[in-house]
Amino acid sequence: MPRIDRDRDRDRDRGRGDDRDDRKKKYTKFRKDNRCRFCRDKIADVDYKELQVLFKLCTGQGKLYGRKRSGNCAYHQRSATDAVKRARFLAMLPYVGTGSL
Repeated sequence: MPRIDRDRDRDRDRGRGDDRDDRKKKYTKFRKDNRCRFCRDKIADVDYKELQVLFKLCTGQGKLYGRKRSGNCAYHQRSATDAVKRARFLAMLPYVGTGSL
């Protein structure tokens, strides 16, 4: 019996025959548009006065989400970083989260 057939039979006996396809389907990406949210809305620069947008880019601890997590392009991620820093300096955003100590 060739090795490929033997491995396939062994996987089928263990119940792993069709489960691999199910796992691939389970972890597929569900984002509709891979473009940056600011590029989609044709926003040139992120404004430091738009606090609702800036809150979405920060964690509960006050850290900024990375590019991969936020989905921003490099240009708008840098612009968002500068906007968050400017808003923090003007006391519009906290430097740290509001968790209890």
